[in-house]
Amino acid sequence: MTGNTTKIEDPSSTDEPKKFTFDFSYWSHDGCKEESNGYYGPDTSHPNGKKFCDQMKVYNELGVGVLENAWEGYNSTLFAYGQTGSGKSWSMVGYGVNKGIVPLYCENIFKQIEEKKAGGEKTEYEVTFSMLEIYNEQIRDLLDSKTRKGGLKCRQHPKQGFYAEGLKIVPVSSYADIEAKTEEGTRNRTVASTAMNATSSRAHTIVGITFVQKYMNAAGEETAKTSIVNLVDLAGSERAESTGATGDRLKEGAAINQSLSCLGNCIAALADNAGGKKTRVPYRDSVLTKLLKNALGGNSKTIMIAALSPADINYDETLSTLRYADRAKQIKTKSSVNEDPTAQLIRELQEENERLKKAIESGNLTIIQGDGEEDDDMSEEEREKIKQELDDEYKSILEKNQKEMEEMKKTFEERLKEQGTGGTDLADIKEKQKTIPHIYNLNMDPQLTGHMFHFLDAPSKSFGAASEGIDITIHGPSISMKHAVFTETDGKFSIEPMEANVRLLVNGRAIGTKTQLSHNDRIIFGTTKYFVYVNPKERDSSKEQYKEITFEMAQEEIAKKSGFDVEGQNKSREDVLLQEDLLEMLPAVEEANAISEELDKKRKFEIMIVSPEARGELSGRTEVMVRMKDLETNHEWVWPRQKFFNRKFVMQEMYNEFQEGDPWELPAEKDPFLDDPNAEFHIGSVKVWLQSIAYMIDTKEQLEVTDFKGNEVGLLNLEVVPCDKSGKKEITEDDDVFIDSPDELVGKELNFNFKLLGCKGLPNKFTDIYAKYTFYLDKKPIETKKIPNTINPDWNFTQLHATPKCTPEFIKYVSEGAIMVQIWGKFKPPKEKKKINTKDSMINAGLQKAATHNANTNVKKYDADKMKYMMETAMLRKRQEKMEKKLVWLRKMLDVAAEHKKKKISTNIIKGVYDATTADSADKCIALIPLEKDSDDEGSSNSSSSSDSESSHSSSDSHTKREDGEKKKKKKKKRNRIAPASLGTISA
Repeated sequence: MTGNTTKIEDPSSTDEPKKFTFDFSYWSHDGCKEESNGYYGPDTSHPNGKKFCDQMKVYNELGVGVLENAWEGYNSTLFAYGQTGSGKSWSMVGYGVNKGIVPLYCENIFKQIEEKKAGGEKTEYEVTFSMLEIYNEQIRDLLDSKTRKGGLKCRQHPKQGFYAEGLKIVPVSSYADIEAKTEEGTRNRTVASTAMNATSSRAHTIVGITFVQKYMNAAGEETAKTSIVNLVDLAGSERAESTGATGDRLKEGAAINQSLSCLGNCIAALADNAGGKKTRVPYRDSVLTKLLKNALGGNSKTIMIAALSPADINYDETLSTLRYADRAKQIKTKSSVNEDPTAQLIRELQEENERLKKAIESGNLTIIQGDGEEDDDMSEEEREKIKQELDDEYKSILEKNQKEMEEMKKTFEERLKEQGTGGTDLADIKEKQKTIPHIYNLNMDPQLTGHMFHFLDAPSKSFGAASEGIDITIHGPSISMKHAVFTETDGKFSIEPMEANVRLLVNGRAIGTKTQLSHNDRIIFGTTKYFVYVNPKERDSSKEQYKEITFEMAQEEIAKKSGFDVEGQNKSREDVLLQEDLLEMLPAVEEANAISEELDKKRKFEIMIVSPEARGELSGRTEVMVRMKDLETNHEWVWPRQKFFNRKFVMQEMYNEFQEGDPWELPAEKDPFLDDPNAEFHIGSVKVWLQSIAYMIDTKEQLEVTDFKGNEVGLLNLEVVPCDKSGKKEITEDDDVFIDSPDELVGKELNFNFKLLGCKGLPNKFTDIYAKYTFYLDKKPIETKKIPNTINPDWNFTQLHATPKCTPEFIKYVSEGAIMVQIWGKFKPPKEKKKINTKDSMINAGLQKAATHNANTNVKKYDADKMKYMMETAMLRKRQEKMEKKLVWLRKMLDVAAEHKKKKISTNIIKGVYDATTADSADKCIALIPLEKDSDDEGSSNSSSSSDSESSHSSSDSHTKREDGEKKKKKKKKRNRIAPASLGTISA
């Protein structure tokens, strides 16, 4: 970042960096230092110290403007957009003394109110606070601890626009009140999150702060100047990816992403309008865009903060965020001062109510104008439905107007008194935390960590799902009625399961007996309840520096105990991405299994680590996928990550309905546990190298078919044969059409037949088996016919690939590339369904320990015969190397003997050279050869001459024969030339 310009480049690409210009570009990744009070300020000794932007700089350039707008009576909106973990919360809320825009704004508005009051101002000031969350297109009031079924309704007021019906808007008199209300809202959100998993990565939070100034105008009328500030923390932008590519009928997981994608559509349409196009803005397509209509294109001054991750593994998400923000900056809003006499406001509300009453009585209801939603082509049934909706809408507006009029007639002090103090238990909780042992929650969303506390203030505390006979009731997947009990002995607590087969983990390891706890131990109840044990006395008396525990640390601990390497150094970008996916998937798969058990859905889920080759792809990175197995029929489906998460969201909704005692069963087309039993299944793949064709040599191979796990599931018989352009005449050895280098084919034609003869020994559970592949730049796959009811399908399929003129790129493809042949089929219909109970089946299979403990078994299993072969090969290789060294030493010994004309060498010397373990020890043995002549040197010399003479004749004859043989060999070699060793083999 330089000035207001942001530049981004992909270190793995040679593409030119992309540049974006905004009103401000703030660098806060590095170049800072922690001051004595914990505040992060610029570090002048660091290269990036000068451009580091601390929290106060951001507030002074953005937040101060919002505050000034509030005093002037303008509405303001502050968006925070970006992928999870990129720093949205840091900018909006901050941590500790590093306060973000929201707390600094709230602090300063009350500070300035007090200053004006102290200066003698007679103006009355009122500040109100609201906090809501949008998850799965439902609005939840976070200041209401009782969750309303289906959430709050989103209504439209003719003047004020869209609003959440029944949302609590509470008066606050200080920043401390706002802090208490924010904590209350976050605590309510945390309680819901542990049941619904509505973390910030999938939910939007809107904090509304209304600031009203009441004073007497020049005409002596009481006038209200009103400013509404909306502070919007959007869901993680990585969740906005289209899931259409997964081919899943459930698409966005029951509208999890709908609001964010609709926001993008609205921004695009508004940007088009700002550029002169006339485009309908689809505000009504989501709850979020309805509530933020004014902020996006109406009466508001709006700021968008786009939070970016500088990590190379997040390049795509960061580029997407920059493009999103670049579009948003083109939007123009028209803000105006909200200043009206109170009496006039009341009069207008009364007139509006009279109009609405008449419309309801007459039945003459019309859609509130402004969005171009009228449709003359509606059926009578649709009109009747809309009429009913409008009737409800009008009644809601009547109620809202009446409530507003009543509130206007009250003084702010009266409203504060009615509201009560609220949130006073926060100080008590903080005080108890200092001395009483307790557990606090961990959440994958850091904002929701540490907001739930259970105090261990008795010698024994029991936890479980039962409503009676248990001290603390907790609910969630795999939580038993009587789950676990904490007991105290000499000031230390232990924990133990209360029932058999209870899922209870301490520090990542499942426990079945009483286990003593230490401060900072991690405890997991079921699959979703993560807690940290705190013993203040143990902590304060210890010299150990305890680190802060995070949800990610707890996940890594489980993964490590399950055999995964999460601490390896110097990991590649692909390895880091794989680890991130794995740590995200582990708890999700556990939860899916737990829900399947409790709903008895007869499904089991397992994690699979799948390479590109195992997926039947030539390139890409290793991915984490999920296998779903039908326990009754043994049918299997393999889902990509996104499809699994889409369905898991719906599973969670089903489970919540089940827990609340509501109808939870869904029709087959919406059931996330059901997939098409007739869907085709990827049985396995074969990688066929094309190098032989680059040398015009045919290949006839029987290659292993390997499945997702890397296990052999059959054999594929294939041939790759060069031929003429018609494909009818195949080239054989007798044709003598061979080349020395593939480069000789550039500019010439190359034709070959690719033959898929058939497979042998495929699993018996499949039918309608066929093979398919794509060649070079083709996008449409080439397929064989489908063969039913056999494990040995014979296709006898031949495809001609004719290239009239080879390019260098094509020659590189055939000489270095491969074809990935995929084998597909369908599961045979089961002869009969097993009648089983899901939970019993999983327990019998040892699955009650959850998928994390079995995840590493989904990688290719240990093959004893293959490992033995590999070991023998390695041994033989070492033996060969050793023998080659001995030959070198023996040759050196013979050279020394010949140099000194020695006819005889002592067997002890020979044995010493042969048994030598190093070159030095061999040299020492060679040095023992006597340098004086042997006693029969003369005789040996004559004998040697005679022998040499005979040898020379023999050598001469053999030389002539050898020359003749070489000529024959060369001719034969030309016909029998073979390609390099990798030819026609499957990739290891």
